[in-house]
Order: sequence, then structure tokens, then C-alpha cells
Amino acid sequence: MRGYFKNPEATAEASAYGWHHTGDIGYVDEEGFLHVVDRAKDMVITGGFNVYSTEVEQALMSHPAVADCAVIGLPDDKWGERLTAVLQLRPGRAVSPEEVRAFVKERIGSVKTPKQIEVWEDLPRSKVGKVLKTDIKAKLSEQAR
Repeated sequence: MRGYFKNPEATAEASAYGWHHTGDIGYVDEEGFLHVVDRAKDMVITGGFNVYSTEVEQALMSHPAVADCAVIGLPDDKWGERLTAVLQLRPGRAVSPEEVRAFVKERIGSVKTPKQIEVWEDLPRSKVGKVLKTDIKAKLSEQAR
């Protein structure tokens, strides 16, 4: 890649030390397979633990009432970042935050269970349908003020 179109700052950041940095986090298993687990900017550090948003999102998506979701970290005085989930439910479905927390805790543990759960009718999306976590974070941060 030569660089980001008309964005020399992003090009310089992604091209540090002669390598292209994608921002992905992964690991190589004992058989030599590469597993990409999340984007570095989407990882939440809560209570000293690194929590990958995609892992929490996968657990949430396995709930029968959840159509789509996004997991972000918001500033928290106690935890550093508060694991926050924003859910879009399937039509005609309802779910309580307590039910969602119990569901996630049973599957992936309490550290990875969102402390805050929001239900929105629609999640903000890009033109290609990708959920815009930056927009979600901005809206929730603004509401907290």
C-alpha cells in the first residue's frame, strides 16, 4: 500500500518502522494458525483486564432476542473503562439488562460481562452497513455529560 488517500498522518501512523500496521490483534496457535481476535482500538481495558469487544459481541449475538450489537468501553472511575453494550433487538422481542448480563456471564464470565447495557431501535451504520462504534461512543459520552 502506498498510503491513505489525502491523509499523510494516517499513512505515517500505519507505516511506522517499515511495516503496515493494520491495528488488528491476534495470536498464532500451537499448530501455526493465525487467529485475529479484534481491532486494537476496540479492545476495552476494564479492571486491569483486556477484553476483546468481538468476543463479547459474539456472546450477545447468540441471545435469541439480539439482532445486532456493539460493545465499547466508556470512562469509569472504578474500572478504568466500563464495558458497555448497545443492543438492537429483533422485532417484537424484549430483554432486560439483568437477563443479558446473566446470559453473557454464563458464557464468557463476569469480567467480560457488560456493566452498562443500552437498547437502541437502530445502531448507526456506515454506507456499507458497518456499525459505527465511534458514533455510539460519542452519543453515550455526550449523554453522560
